[in-house]
Amino acid sequence: MSAGWIITIIILVVIIAIIAALYFLGKKAQKKQAEQQTMMEENKQTISMLIIDKKRMKIKESGLPQMVIDQTPKLMRGSKLPIVKAKIGPQILSLVSDEKIFDNIPVKKEVKAVVSGIYILDVKGLHGKSQPVPQKKKSWFKRTLETAQEKAGAKPVK
Repeated sequence: MSAGWIITIIILVVIIAIIAALYFLGKKAQKKQAEQQTMMEENKQTISMLIIDKKRMKIKESGLPQMVIDQTPKLMRGSKLPIVKAKIGPQILSLVSDEKIFDNIPVKKEVKAVVSGIYILDVKGLHGKSQPVPQKKKSWFKRTLETAQEKAGAKPVK
């Protein structure tokens, strides 16, 4: 065999080994995530709270307990999390929200939230009128295009 075939075979073996390793690591991570999800479902409870503020913040600036900050992986410490400041009874706490429901949480309203530890899983029982999610501001180009179409009498494109 020539040197070209030997190099090709070595590269194929390395690629197959990498794919196999990623497959097993993915299965392990998926199993771990399923265990964490069942743990959160077991420990959830419904609490009435007044939402004071909500922001996406880095974990060090969030006001979460130091023990929580220490337990987060080093790679996650730089990323921004959806943090909600809420008054639960006499205490004001910083809680981490689920990314899916973060936009639906009203500010300065009393809600009933499903909480597991410091993690907000769901928000229900909104009191008062919920504010609609603000829409994105249109770009200069889209505004100009719409005004030109209105002047021409054409239907605006969305």
